[in-house]
Amino acid sequence: MNASNSTKTMPPAQSVDSGMWTREEARALHDAPFNNLLFVAQTVHRKNFDPNKVQLSRLLSIKTGGCPEDCGYCSQSAHHETGLKASKLMEVRRVIAEATKARDAGAARYCMGAAWRNPKARDMDAVVAMVEGVKALGMETCMTLGMLDLEQTAQLKQAGLDYYNHNIDTSERYYSEIISTRSFADRLETLELVRQSGIKVCSGGIVGMGEEPADRIDMLVTLANLPEHPQSVPINMLIPIPGTPLAEARPIEPIEFVRVIALARIMMPKSHVAGRTAMTDEMQALCFFAGANSIFVGDTLLTADNPGEDKDSLLFRRLGIEPMELEAQ
Repeated sequence: MNASNSTKTMPPAQSVDSGMWTREEARALHDAPFNNLLFVAQTVHRKNFDPNKVQLSRLLSIKTGGCPEDCGYCSQSAHHETGLKASKLMEVRRVIAEATKARDAGAARYCMGAAWRNPKARDMDAVVAMVEGVKALGMETCMTLGMLDLEQTAQLKQAGLDYYNHNIDTSERYYSEIISTRSFADRLETLELVRQSGIKVCSGGIVGMGEEPADRIDMLVTLANLPEHPQSVPINMLIPIPGTPLAEARPIEPIEFVRVIALARIMMPKSHVAGRTAMTDEMQALCFFAGANSIFVGDTLLTADNPGEDKDSLLFRRLGIEPMELEAQ
């Protein structure tokens, strides 16, 4: 293959650095020969990050189950018979104790999630105390609490929250196939409130929910065309949960998943691209090469199993990858 043939299917160089992305530009990248796509993704990655450093984040469910939303992938929805019992909001001191263990194990960011449509006023004092307590440990803080209003966003900003996670999940076209209790526009409204408050945005989606490749591309186009790129972009493969509408969803092919990671890296070059679920070591290595540089560590992702830290440490040693160091807060 000569040089002209090896690059002829790639989009013009200027589109890689463009401020606004079209579906056609994103599709051309996504559908490029796999080696070409990964070459561009790794080139972009090296311009913006140390390619051998990965951010470690720990995720804790601070309030589990009983959520009134009907997200088709979620074990915590009250609409689904998954056998998961609803719990009350965790005590602040227990959250801080868990965060301390995560920090001592090398996690740089601590993410706290509550199964709510939106937080109630009575819960905000405890949530604020959690943010302040984890922040005092020297960690980056992240919360996912559902939709927010202006006052709640201001409270979280005042507490020192670094990131707010609110995934758009999929494309606008496919969104109503997954969730009916809130709209795609609701998601974008919360993201805009978070952005305007000065809190960093963490927003991505889930693939393997029965969507078309075009939906994955459109999801990334939506994120890349926000007023600012999300500072963190989690891309996750669906973990099928028995009792949910997506329990029998056909999984995405590994190569197709890596394409999504690479496309996210190219379209949002300065964002941390994160993702986690059960993968072979070879697939995880490909994701790192495609530009993933943030993973969730620990035994669970909210309520689903996650590879343990011993396995992560072993893979890191094999690949010559080191955890990103904690930054001064």
